[in-house]
Amino acid sequence: MLTLREVSKSYGRVRAVDGVSLRVAAGEVVGLLGPNGAGKSTTVALVTGLMRPDSGSVTVGAAGDPSNASVRRAIGFAPQELALYDMLTATETVTMFARLYGAFRSRRQVLEALDMVGLATRADERVGGYSGGMKRRLNLAVALIHEPPLLVLDEPTAGVDPQSRAHVRGIIRSRAASGCAVLLTTHDMEEAEKLSDRIALMDHGKIQAEGTVDELVAIHGAGSSRVARGLESVLLKLTGRELRE
Repeated sequence: MLTLREVSKSYGRVRAVDGVSLRVAAGEVVGLLGPNGAGKSTTVALVTGLMRPDSGSVTVGAAGDPSNASVRRAIGFAPQELALYDMLTATETVTMFARLYGAFRSRRQVLEALDMVGLATRADERVGGYSGGMKRRLNLAVALIHEPPLLVLDEPTAGVDPQSRAHVRGIIRSRAASGCAVLLTTHDMEEAEKLSDRIALMDHGKIQAEGTVDELVAIHGAGSSRVARGLESVLLKLTGRELRE
């Protein structure tokens, strides 16, 4: 569904993404992990068509290059920085974004989307009065309202309570089970382990290792008895312990 082939992107002399090749199949969740400054955000921007690569190619299914507006409609994107308007209600927000994607949804369909993220009873309240977890769930509803075959999630549970986190994870698993391809970035090793079919560990603009959690722990781990700790040990082993920021 999503294919990156030898993709590179530089900012002046800084090579943010350096020859990255990665594939996400339909029905698969791939976790893109790495320290701050590894190149994950630039990779997400390239995948969603917000930037164009200096070299290499990004292809979304049979649609093609996501820098084309028609191709971007096949992508559901939930950015880490919430793209919401406080003065709008949840219903107005989802309706507006559906139209931006070229999908016109009835009020019933919008309410069904809000019900999926646990917001149907607050549908006509202004977003400015929502908690952080509610806004994060609304952000996901916006990404899903046009039923995209590719879902790109940048830290989808950042700063939310355990209940919202569990609810969002359940939605992601459900969408993948229905055939949606999911690219996920997260700093939460437990989340990566629970959601990802495969992990791509990124640093200095390159994919340093790729495989299932068990494969990565077996090859690069430190013998931890807990998978999440083992995955964290893999990341630290491959990217170092030096503070980045």
